[in-house]
Amino acid sequence: MKYTVKRQTVLDFDKAEIAKIDKYVWGGEYRPEAYAKLVLVEGEGFALQMTCMESEPLAVYKNFDDPVWKDSCLEFFASFNSASPLYMNLEMNSAGAFLMGIRTSRENKRSAAEIVSLPPVKATKGEGFWRVEYMISFEVIEKLFGKTELKSGSVFKGNFYKCGDDTAVPHFGSWAPIGTEKPDFHRPEYFGELVIE
Repeated sequence: MKYTVKRQTVLDFDKAEIAKIDKYVWGGEYRPEAYAKLVLVEGEGFALQMTCMESEPLAVYKNFDDPVWKDSCLEFFASFNSASPLYMNLEMNSAGAFLMGIRTSRENKRSAAEIVSLPPVKATKGEGFWRVEYMISFEVIEKLFGKTELKSGSVFKGNFYKCGDDTAVPHFGSWAPIGTEKPDFHRPEYFGELVIE
């Protein structure tokens, strides 16, 4: 899977490519329409917008580092430095509660907030949908991943997800398919390619 990250001097999500989260490889009839957009904003960082077509998303959790994956949740995992085994997981619910970790696996992890100061998530609910937006600054990326080369033509790896472990109908969707028997998003070997325009 390949996604083109558009470069912009002024952020405009309407001009970004859409990454459809439509690979529901682990059973279940409930497969909500969801998608992500990622933009490189010159001099700032990566702007992320994720949208899900759900009218009543579960949002029990309200605080940073709460287990938001149990709610109706949208997630972005990325490895910004190909020379490092590290990847980050950003997980967000419709109330704007989120967590961000830096890790090499599900077990080997650290909260990103121990390393950097993190901005809040902008969460919006509308008629039949909810949306989250987040800015991952170049400064945050460098503090988490070290010096990285993120210019036109650069490729890094990542995946976009929709889940809801404790919702009425648990579901697990991804943009790039994952080849495991049970739901497991912490599998960087299945990340897709994110190519900077």
